[in-house]
Amino acid sequence: MSTWRDDPNAIPPWNERPKCHCGFRTWLQVWTDPLPQGKKGCRFFKCPDIDDDFKACTFMQWIDTRPLGRVSLKEEQERRVRQQQIRLKGKEDELKRRRAELGQREAALKIQEEQFQAREAQFKREAEEQKNRYKEPAQSSTTDERNKKGKFLRFTQ
Repeated sequence: MSTWRDDPNAIPPWNERPKCHCGFRTWLQVWTDPLPQGKKGCRFFKCPDIDDDFKACTFMQWIDTRPLGRVSLKEEQERRVRQQQIRLKGKEDELKRRRAELGQREAALKIQEEQFQAREAQFKREAEEQKNRYKEPAQSSTTDERNKKGKFLRFTQ
């Protein structure tokens, strides 16, 4: 049977907690300061300092030799590899999504290009038609004038 000392997340029962120099049962706390190095996250017993003589009790006893959740070097490397694989998979998914989006944009651009070319061809046809409309009466009047001048010149000679 495992005890609270074997399980890094277990809380020891009150009656198993040590007594401080004042004679009180200690409180369980977790170290939050970055110093001493390697102790952040470690559990320790501390005096509750509840006596009325206002003297600070300095009792402290470490429970953990390393922070909670600390893993071996091999486990840490495996975790990092898994994280890198997850990041890589996320980047691959993002790349697939962007490629699909790019394909949709290219298809939309192709349609727009075809529509633009069709409009451009229509404008050219309309411009040619307008040019021909204005050109035909002008040509006929010019040819008529030439013919008249030619007849006039023939009569005067």
